Amino acid sequence: MSNWNPFTPDFNPPPGIPRGYPGAINPTAPTMNPAYPHLPMDPVTNPSNRPPGAAYPYPSSNPAPGSHPPSGSPYPPSGSPYPPTGSPYPSSGSSYPPSGSPYPPSGSPYPSTGSPYPPTGSPYPPTGSPYPPTGSPYPPTGSPYPPTGSPYPPTGSSNAATNSPYPTGPTPYSHSGSSPYPNHQNNYPQSINNNNRTTGYPPGNYGKMAEYITGEGTVHPYQNFDPKLDAELLRKAMKGFGTDEKAIINVLANRSNSQRVYIAVAFKQLYGKDLIDDLKSELSGNFETVILGLMMPLNDYLAKELHRAMSGIGTREDVLIEVLCTRTNQEIWGINEAYTRLYGKSLEDDIKSDTSGHFERLLVSACNGARSESPADGERAKQTAQALYEAGALQWGTDESVFNAILVSESFQQLAYTFYEYQKLTGTTVTEAIKGEMSGDVKEGMLAIAKCVENRPFYFAEKLYKAMKVGLGTDDDTLIRVVVSRCEIDMVQIKAEYERNYEKPLVDAITGDTSGDYKRILVALVGN
Repeated sequence: MSNWNPFTPDFNPPPGIPRGYPGAINPTAPTMNPAYPHLPMDPVTNPSNRPPGAAYPYPSSNPAPGSHPPSGSPYPPSGSPYPPTGSPYPSSGSSYPPSGSPYPPSGSPYPSTGSPYPPTGSPYPPTGSPYPPTGSPYPPTGSPYPPTGSPYPPTGSSNAATNSPYPTGPTPYSHSGSSPYPNHQNNYPQSINNNNRTTGYPPGNYGKMAEYITGEGTVHPYQNFDPKLDAELLRKAMKGFGTDEKAIINVLANRSNSQRVYIAVAFKQLYGKDLIDDLKSELSGNFETVILGLMMPLNDYLAKELHRAMSGIGTREDVLIEVLCTRTNQEIWGINEAYTRLYGKSLEDDIKSDTSGHFERLLVSACNGARSESPADGERAKQTAQALYEAGALQWGTDESVFNAILVSESFQQLAYTFYEYQKLTGTTVTEAIKGEMSGDVKEGMLAIAKCVENRPFYFAEKLYKAMKVGLGTDDDTLIRVVVSRCEIDMVQIKAEYERNYEKPLVDAITGDTSGDYKRILVALVGN
């Protein structure tokens, strides 16, 4: 068998080898037989068959079409789409980067190694960017909300609070500067007794008032933030049998909202899976609700809460009031953008279809985010206080439209002056006037605005107290929403107001009213 030549015309192959093999192979430049390497048809193993001029171990200079390189050659045949064996480079036309390359594949939706999160085109904001998504102005192009150049200041304007619903101020315990509240130079008295409750206008105690100027959250950005490391920790906590809920709490309760968004991007990049989907599959109950709320950009979360309040049978008017009547212009614009992006329709249209009367008009006004941002004016405060008095106590019935026009269009700073002038004029507070002159949902909406003017942290402290009031069960939806939405804004002040007014630390109230991992995540968010 060792002397047979498969290229002779009278070749009869051994049993099992088809006749005519290898067919088109040029016998003058024979190549390796990859299917039958044991047969000595290779010029390398059979020197007598090597073409003239062909140096071992390479084939002739004119290899036959379709031939292969000799065994052990590091080079692929000419025109091969495959890279050489062990080559660090991708094959010709390959859409994938070589192994270890810092660059993502062409057209990949994921960012390259070392790239700032999130990837280009992602619905999530880039590092350090405020909401809404990258490239979207406040408000988005084509939006009915005030565009750039509007008389209402954009985010970052000197007339608007930066990243805070509270007006800017100089230093704590200061009586002057940019604080919007009346001071000695205004000749306002330095205290107002409002049922022994601290109010923000005019400050009866500057030490307490100063806490409300900027607001402080209990959750802060993590200093040594590494989204990939956090993604790995969360993957480990959910992998295998059982779930390590404590590890999940330790990561997510100690990262800011924007950092959690980046963790979700890193998780998908590393594991090709959606982090929120994995959390849904591993968690349950109120604990799951808190975690999923934390994972959403804040504007998206509040838009979802508004949509849920208006979906199905009935309407949660208290949710609409809490979200829309307590937020700044910038926050309202972000919520509107998120609502339209998530649900394909405007928030205003849904409000109109789900509410009516004076309550509808109040919410429509509030959801436009068009409060004045002009500096507070004492003379104007006297005029608006007189207008409120004439629309309520001085006439039979109440002209709700006047209250609506003033409470929803004036800045919170201007309303603080107006409320003081109203009390000086009538001997009663605007809050008391609203309670006596109105009823139903419109009364609750206007009370929410009035309470936020007087003392915004107390408004939310009262919401938490009522959500956990002994004997009425726990309103988990409200408890979760307030903690998730305020933990990075003013939870320090909310805690102080809760303890001051209800003589019990907020953490103790939560501990006594909840249990398990649900209790642990709330305490971690509030107690930091």
